[in-house]
Amino acid sequence: MHIRILGSAAGGGFPQWNCNCANCDGVRRGSIRARRRTQSSIAARAGDGDWLLFNASPDVLQQIQGFDALQPARALRDTGIGAVLLMDAQVDHTTGLYMLRESRRALQIWGTAPVREDLSTGNPILRVLEHFCGVQWQELAVDGSEVEIAAAGGLRVRALALSSKAPPYSPHRHAPVPGDNIGVVLRDPQSGRSLFYAPGLGAIEDHVREAMHQVDCVLVDGTFWTDDEMQSVGVTGKSARALGHLPQSGPGGMIEQLDLLPATTRKLLIHINNTNPILREDSAERAELAAHGIEVCHDGLDIAL
Repeated sequence: MHIRILGSAAGGGFPQWNCNCANCDGVRRGSIRARRRTQSSIAARAGDGDWLLFNASPDVLQQIQGFDALQPARALRDTGIGAVLLMDAQVDHTTGLYMLRESRRALQIWGTAPVREDLSTGNPILRVLEHFCGVQWQELAVDGSEVEIAAAGGLRVRALALSSKAPPYSPHRHAPVPGDNIGVVLRDPQSGRSLFYAPGLGAIEDHVREAMHQVDCVLVDGTFWTDDEMQSVGVTGKSARALGHLPQSGPGGMIEQLDLLPATTRKLLIHINNTNPILREDSAERAELAAHGIEVCHDGLDIAL
């Protein structure tokens, strides 16, 4: 199984277009050691199949241009994207679908029933796409069952419901339902190797903890370093947990949770907010992660399992 990190930043990317925090200002000026990043997305496949695109960020065209395998040039009009899987219905993870409207075949999109509802009503992207390439919707259940994504070399996917809020435009924004946000276990049918992926993870529930302990690699939420990060920089009055993200540091934080995994498990953070000090490659926070065997994803990183 091959996983490519297409984008590793949280919403807005890094630097964020309208932000002048110390990180964003520093990377623009070249005064800090940090890499620019596009918004969170990965591609995965088993064997030599086409690729399963996880989320379609607003930066999807840039991400495709940065990864030749997504444009194999086998015909006049071609793509290496065999299907798209949506982790939720958030703007940051779905806007890129508009950029894929010129597909020569209906877009095969995998997602849960609540995500389909959100993208057919409050933010009707799916209805708009029917006027262009069309959509072949494939429903993902959150009942623990595993499905085969034939378009990605037979990659196996199992979706897990995560605690979260639906998007602001969702009809069930204030009454969350299972499937608003998911994590996934990916498994290569040939090697049996597996990965747990959850770019938005606000709490490690029992079924999530069990899944994380059973895989070879975890690729999880790295949005904030502290629970009060956004408050301390004056961006918002909400904590990391209130925004649906488990911070890395502090009691019960992501570092503490990842320390409980088997020593052989590879551990990586993705969906990193522009305010997070781990973006600085020479920061004390980055060194602390390294001491715990935790990697920080960057755009273009390849993971082979």
